[in-house]
Amino acid sequence: MAHGASAHGTTAHAAAHAQQHQQHPIKLYLVVWGWLFVLSTGSYLVDYFHLVGYLRWGLILTFMILKAGLIVAVFMHMAWERLALIYAILVPPILVLVFVGIMVFESEYTFFTRLFVGAGS
Repeated sequence: MAHGASAHGTTAHAAAHAQQHQQHPIKLYLVVWGWLFVLSTGSYLVDYFHLVGYLRWGLILTFMILKAGLIVAVFMHMAWERLALIYAILVPPILVLVFVGIMVFESEYTFFTRLFVGAGS
């Protein structure tokens, strides 16, 4: 009987310990919300100052990726997940971005090649 009570007490303690680790301090959420506000303000300022071209799109994409990263890491609890799960979720979009970058580079090269070859004829 004592063994059963001891096992139950240990299980209850482990469950309480696990529940305690799942709760994060409110300060963490407030800091993340603050950073999201700062990054959103940066996105707004890109339009406010009428930035154009690659600078505009580079800043917009940077702010967007940083905000998405904060949301995924904290609010979706990815910062506390196993590394394999993080890789399974984050690696595919990163690879898509790499391939999109390669395609953009190739399309610019093709465009300029056609422009110069057409001008030389």
